[in-house]
Amino acid sequence: MHGLINKAIMSFLCDSFGDALWQTVALKSGIAAELGGDGFEAMQIYDPWMTEAMIAGAAVQLDRPRDSLLEDLGTYLVSHERMEPLRRLLRFGGVSFTDFLFSLEDLRGRTQLAVPDLAMPELSLEERAQGQFLLTCHACPAGFGHMMVGILRALADDYGALAVLEHRGCRLPGPASDRRAQRDGDEVIAIDVYDPAFHSGRQFQLAATEAS
Repeated sequence: MHGLINKAIMSFLCDSFGDALWQTVALKSGIAAELGGDGFEAMQIYDPWMTEAMIAGAAVQLDRPRDSLLEDLGTYLVSHERMEPLRRLLRFGGVSFTDFLFSLEDLRGRTQLAVPDLAMPELSLEERAQGQFLLTCHACPAGFGHMMVGILRALADDYGALAVLEHRGCRLPGPASDRRAQRDGDEVIAIDVYDPAFHSGRQFQLAATEAS
């Protein structure tokens, strides 16, 4: 797993629940013995077990469902000031939340332009009616869809949109003959956008402002 992902999960646990929680998770999962005291390197590739060990260990220590914790991780990735570069990358997808949704199929390409060796699942969006969408995360790691729910909820608020999101599991609704081909590991998210301009949202400028 890419170090950027592991580093983001570590930051989420430390910022949200304290360094002591992270130290406990790292020690009990065996991660501490692998890393020593240096933590994750952003551009290094790590064994996938370490990523799952962080998530599973934190869920146990916090007595939280894994899926709920992943949604909170997704929210953190957009809303915390430490993650501002990722927020900016996502906000370049459009001037409204609806525009952003239509740009999601290009997110994998935009991500790889920024970090070529970061594996990003393929995303496909289907508009079923005005303001009603289904987003499929193809062949993704287990729980990736729940993290995307957190990201999308935070972005809806960031844009000022009124939207309701629901993780629908691993199957598209409707008759099998109406479903697009799906693969093992696909996760589906239902998105209902009731008002794309419900409130003013957070300030965003295309050009980053320089510190005075």
